[in-house]
Order: sequence, then structure tokens, then C-alpha cells
Amino acid sequence: MEKQRTLKKTAVLSGIALHTGVRAILKINPAPENHGIVFRRVDLPNKPSVRAVGTNVVDVRRGTTIADGKGMVSTVEHIMASLHACHVDNAIVDMDGPEPPIADGGALPCMNVLLEAGFEEQNAPAEYWTASDMIYVERGETKMVITPCDELRISCLTSFKGVPNDPQYLSMVITQESFLKELAPARTFANYSDLKVLFEMGLCKGGSLDNSAIIHNGAIICKEELRFEDEIVRHKMLDIVGDLYLCGKRVKANVIAIKPGHPSNVEMAKAMIEQANNHKKK
Repeated sequence: MEKQRTLKKTAVLSGIALHTGVRAILKINPAPENHGIVFRRVDLPNKPSVRAVGTNVVDVRRGTTIADGKGMVSTVEHIMASLHACHVDNAIVDMDGPEPPIADGGALPCMNVLLEAGFEEQNAPAEYWTASDMIYVERGETKMVITPCDELRISCLTSFKGVPNDPQYLSMVITQESFLKELAPARTFANYSDLKVLFEMGLCKGGSLDNSAIIHNGAIICKEELRFEDEIVRHKMLDIVGDLYLCGKRVKANVIAIKPGHPSNVEMAKAMIEQANNHKKK
């Protein structure tokens, strides 16, 4: 029987936050059995906390934001993806502001500090979310299906007009090793046409070609070469790994996603929680 896991010691990640543009320090601490993933705002009076579950999501524009009272944290998807891939069931994530560091725009820096901290097996059995039936989510052009499976497999299709290698498709089983090698390095991206709106909203103050790629006039602009020819679909899959962990358990399911985003990912996570609750009642 698989056991729950936490960290052996605190993992620390620091850098500039994507939207606020301020320096942020994130500390991922060990937590006891059956604690789950909880974010804590250590910069606020009484250190308000918020549990990382779909029912606490309050915003899905350009990232996933969770809140419970004064405990509000934005852009949690890369942290959640790393914890999910590493099978970390219990952790207290201390933040000194509303947003974690964007780092390189992917999840690789977070994975590296987690691996450096190491993991500790606990006594309680690990819990998995498994599909008792198919779940289907549709939002305009976006479609997502979950079906039963004895592992986490994600198949994803993205399409952005004018982008080289469009459409992009990838299917793979998600393990700690495959996530680290194939998805964690994939960086966030934005359409050039969206930047003005984002700036007017007061967002992307910490964005740069060091931590993101820009889609413009049929090209992808970034400081270094693309890490993968299909980096866009890989980053979308990274986000799915993180957002679906908001169901509150490790996931074993077959996930098929067409043009996904945070709104559909979170809607699916909430549907997963509802299915699990309904299954308990039977």
C-alpha cells in the first residue's frame, strides 16, 4: 500500500512574481498526515491560510487564484503541479505576498528545490481520486473529458493561429520522472495582442522574456530558444497537472483536453470533487 508523503525539510524558492512584479519568497514546509496542501500568508496579521482545493478557487483569469477569508494566493498552478508530480500529499506553503515567484516561467525551479529537500514517507495510506464514471466539461472551443484509468495519463491538443507547429498535440503518462523531464521546463506564454490589456489590468509587472514566451506575427519570441518544439502544449499539460490536484487527492485518470485553460481545468476539478462526494453517499 502506498503511503502519504511530505518533505524531509523546508524547500525555498525566491524570485520575482509574474503579475505584481515584487520579489517573493516561498517556503514549502513539511506537514503532518492527512493535512493536505495549505497555503499560508505569513505577511498578513494572524497568517491567514487557504486550503488548496477547487471549492476555494475565486479567479481563473491568467492563472488560478484561491482564497478563504483574508488568505488569498494567486497563480498557484505551477506549485501545485510540482507537488502533485512528486506525490507530496501534505505541505504548508508559506508565502510573503499574494503570488509565488514566476522563476523561469515553468515548474522546473520548484521541482528542483523539492527534490533537493527530499521526501518522507508517512504512516497514513495515500489517497487517490479515481473516476467512477466519465466527466465531460465544455466551455466554447474548450473540451475536457476524464475517464477511468489506473494511472494519470493526459492527452492534450492546443491551437493558436499563426504559431509554428500548430496545432500541437501530446499524450503521456505523468510520473515524477516524466513531469520533470517533459513538462516542468515548459514556460508560460502570452499573445502579444493580449499584453496591452494585461498591463491595463495592472498585471504582468514581473513578466519578461526571461520567464515567458510571446506569440507575435506567426512567431514565438523568447530570450532563449524554445525548450521544446511543442512547448505550448506541454505548458498547458503542466497547468492541468496542477489545477486537477485541486480535487484534493492524487489523480489516477485518463484526461483528454482540447484547447484547455484554467477555467476548464478548475471546473473539472470541482466536478471531480462533486463526483467523489456523491460516490461516498451511495
